[in-house]
Amino acid sequence: MAMARVATTLFPSTAFPIKQPNRNRSNPPPVRCSSIAPPLSRRSVSISILLSHLLLIPNHAIAANFMDKYVKRKKLDPLEAYVPAVILSQFQIKDLEKTLEADEPQYDSCRSLLRSGPAASLRINIRAVAQYASENGNGKSASDDVDQCLRALEELDSLLLHASRKDPGASVKSMKAQIVVALDSLEGLLKTVPPDVLDKGKAIADSYRNTEEEEEEEAGSQVLDPQLKQLQSIL
Repeated sequence: MAMARVATTLFPSTAFPIKQPNRNRSNPPPVRCSSIAPPLSRRSVSISILLSHLLLIPNHAIAANFMDKYVKRKKLDPLEAYVPAVILSQFQIKDLEKTLEADEPQYDSCRSLLRSGPAASLRINIRAVAQYASENGNGKSASDDVDQCLRALEELDSLLLHASRKDPGASVKSMKAQIVVALDSLEGLLKTVPPDVLDKGKAIADSYRNTEEEEEEEAGSQVLDPQLKQLQSIL
């Protein structure tokens, strides 16, 4: 007992306070935040303003703006380079119309015809002709002709596809109607071409067409010659 009193006297409980454990761990003391934000630099303000403007502009508008500024438009070839190809495409479409008059048209072959030869690049060629027409003050009519022609050919291709799948709704009559629209549109577009350029284009197209027909006839005769020789040997 005496020793206990001595210890209490020498080391009172207030001399070395014992830190009690924090039993309420789920509620930590609040963290005090400063209410004063750091100052913004001029660069930060500029970037913020730029981003705010970009967020308000539609994506397609941003893309168009950048394309207009940084993408150079391809320089067109002379008009004389496009006109013969457009005329030859007319011939191809007329040939396609003739194939539809057969008893059993080959619709897959007709679709292939629209994707071969000059017709394969028809979209590029007629748009180039329309651009020249726009420079001469005929842009509205030329653009309408281009749109009508492309829509008609797309509809024709769709009809040919459905017909190849035995769809009764895809009639030859409806196909010919789309061909008429396409040919009329091409004819209207060619009217915007200066007469001298158009005449030269027709001459080139006719020459190409005649050469192609001669080559086909020559190839056909080469196929027939061996048969004739074999027949002569038998006789």
